[in-house]
Amino acid sequence: MNQTSQETAQSGAAEPDGPDRPPPAHPPFVKPQRVAFVQSAWHRDVIEQCRIAFLAEMQARHISHIDVFEVPGSFEIPLHVQILAKTRRYTAIVAAGLVVDDEYVADTVIRALMDVQLRTEVPVFSAVLTPQQFHESAAHQDFFRKHFAIKGVEVAQACAETLHSLEGLRGQVAAGIVG
Repeated sequence: MNQTSQETAQSGAAEPDGPDRPPPAHPPFVKPQRVAFVQSAWHRDVIEQCRIAFLAEMQARHISHIDVFEVPGSFEIPLHVQILAKTRRYTAIVAAGLVVDDEYVADTVIRALMDVQLRTEVPVFSAVLTPQQFHESAAHQDFFRKHFAIKGVEVAQACAETLHSLEGLRGQVAAGIVG
């Protein structure tokens, strides 16, 4: 498993805000957040668009401590996610991969990620996609690069919003408001 740390967002992923539109205001976190991003190396040129967009959106949402890990394929993602979750070092983990024409593998990966989340109480988010048709043509590659960039933003939004929600919920539990 290859790991890199991403302390700043990478450029070129998300569309810039226009001059008439201010950037969205995102509330800061009470405690620092650290997120792991686990991506498959298979079709790296497609998957990296998800990572680039994810990092940019997370930076905009006040989360800059992101460690990036790479595994050979999507089937290897759940074990790595589980090991990372057990370290308790991460407040969330995101998985990104591409499973082509194999619904069994896709279902297995998604179920395993859900199982890790429920057993460890570390939120796990999936950008592991299973297109019904994927061809090595330039047109398909371009379409999925753009699609994964959109998914990167969406998974970052879901991750940040869930972390805010959990931060509030855990604060209420600690205060005895919810129990």
